[in-house]
Amino acid sequence: LETFVTKKRNAISLTYSKEAWRLLANNFCKVLSNPDDLEARGAMQLGACLAGLAIENSMLGGSHATANPLTANYGIVHGQAVALMLPHVVRFNGEKFAPWYEELYNELTDETVDDVFSADKPSSGPDGIAGFITALLKRTNLSTTLTEAGVDRERIAGLAESAEKEWTGGFNPRPLNRKNLEQLYEQAY
Repeated sequence: LETFVTKKRNAISLTYSKEAWRLLANNFCKVLSNPDDLEARGAMQLGACLAGLAIENSMLGGSHATANPLTANYGIVHGQAVALMLPHVVRFNGEKFAPWYEELYNELTDETVDDVFSADKPSSGPDGIAGFITALLKRTNLSTTLTEAGVDRERIAGLAESAEKEWTGGFNPRPLNRKNLEQLYEQAY
C-alpha cells in the first residue's frame, strides 16, 4: 500500500505493488480460515516477495514513519505498529490521491470484500482500503487503536517529533510535519 503511493513510484514499483496487493489482500483471509490452503499460502509468499521488490524500487512512507517510534518507545511489534497506523495514513494521503487507492480497492475480489466486511461495506477508495485494513486487524485480534496498544496519550507530541525524523516519511506523497503527524496519532488513539 505504501509503495504504490510514494513520491518515488514508477512503472516497475507500481507493477510490483499492485500485484503484491492483489495476492496478499485476496489470500490473507483464506490463510486465516484454512492454514493448510497451500495455494493461498503460496500466493502470500509470492505477494511478500513482490512487496519487497516494490519497496526496493519506490521506498516506504508515512505508515512506517509513524510506526517506528511506536516500536522504539513501546516495543509494539513492527508489523502491528505499521498496520495500526496504516488506515490513518491511507485516509490522510487519500485526501489528495484518492484515485490511487481506488485502483487498489478494485483489485479486491467480491469474495474477499464479502468475507472481510460482514456489514457496512465502505464504497471504495481510501475509506475502503482503510476499512479493509482495520477489519483484518480485528479479525486477527490485533490492536486497532493506540489505546488498545497501551500508548500514553501524553506521549503523542514526542512520538510525532520522532516520526518527523524518520527517513521513510520523506517518501510519503503528502508532506509530513509535526502537526499532521500529531493528528495521525490522535486519529489512531
